[in-house]
Amino acid sequence: MKYNELSVAKQRSRHRRGRGISAGRGKTAGRGTKGQGARKSGGVRPGFEGGQTPLIARLPHLRGFRSYRPKTEVIYTDQLNIVKKTAVDNQGLFETGLLTSPYSVAKLLNRGELKSKKDVKLQAASANAVKSLQKAGGGFVKIVRLPHPKRKAE
Repeated sequence: MKYNELSVAKQRSRHRRGRGISAGRGKTAGRGTKGQGARKSGGVRPGFEGGQTPLIARLPHLRGFRSYRPKTEVIYTDQLNIVKKTAVDNQGLFETGLLTSPYSVAKLLNRGELKSKKDVKLQAASANAVKSLQKAGGGFVKIVRLPHPKRKAE
């Protein structure tokens, strides 16, 4: 293949701006004269209205925000002394009255002293709470939250 036989599409832009007054788009290159929009990094951010309060700020705010993230309920190690069973889970804590729902997320934190052996199955626990459980002869297993039967899968 010879150099003169190559067929390559032109990749030149339609207008070669800013190359003199007679070039069609020369001198100011379609940017008007002076001012913010004429500068190389000129222009304004979206929604800016030249110092006037922008439309987005003039509109009334919508009320509230609802987070669908389940709230984590805190259980302390000294509260486990109330629970009669050695195996502790969400259902047992709910029956004891320490959780508002058996389907809520629960985290065990260290506070006070644990008087008996407890095998805890919850969604989370602090490192010190796990040490406290092991010291009393029990253990901790991390489990996922129980899905609520009346709600769609989360």
